Amino acid sequence: MKTFSITDIGLRRNMNQDAMFTSEIPVGNLPNLFLVADGMGGHNAGEYASSHAVKTIVAVAKESGEREIPLILRDAIMQANRALIEKAKEDASMKGMGTTIVAAVIAEGRLFAANVGDSRLYIVNQEIRQITRDHSLVQEMVRLGELDQEKAREHPDKNIITRAVGAVPEIEIDFFEAGLRDSDEILMCSDGLTNMIEDEDIRRIMKSQRDIAEQAEKLVETANANGGRDNITVVVIEPFGE
Repeated sequence: MKTFSITDIGLRRNMNQDAMFTSEIPVGNLPNLFLVADGMGGHNAGEYASSHAVKTIVAVAKESGEREIPLILRDAIMQANRALIEKAKEDASMKGMGTTIVAAVIAEGRLFAANVGDSRLYIVNQEIRQITRDHSLVQEMVRLGELDQEKAREHPDKNIITRAVGAVPEIEIDFFEAGLRDSDEILMCSDGLTNMIEDEDIRRIMKSQRDIAEQAEKLVETANANGGRDNITVVVIEPFGE
């Protein structure tokens, strides 16, 4: 396995509210673990939400006695949710904070993923396939047939998410599982990337670079060249890379 990760403040923000974690080696009973989080909230609340959620998920996974990957991820994300809610109760300046999360684990040639919010995970090969599902107002409108995907990209409410870690006591988490082929790559990212670059252009950029480090760096560079309106976080994984 080979991985490369990068985060960038972008061109419009005064702080980076994204957070990430990557480990190619076991984290507790997980064989590996990859996380991307995009925080929201005034002042430093969004930064706290994303970084604290990531730290909590890692800590819980390390101590978990569970063996099933989805159960470990579910418990860890739920505990992160509770931790953020408790912090917001204690500190008024943190009220209303929350974060997206997308988590990935690769085991025995299969991908296991979980997500809350609109940070994404793709499998990229000769095509690009979004595995996670955005929990956003605009994507709900697309799913209901009220809006097409092209108009969704420019919709004024596209940054309103319908689920976030830390938003409500009972969090709903989506889980996904997919088989992996030898030449597949996994891309995890915050919406600072996907709001700036179309999916097919993401695939084209990745396929035109020499290695995963150049892929990630070129994606961030292009997102900034296209406006860089938000923080940009990219994790690229070659599951079968040596």
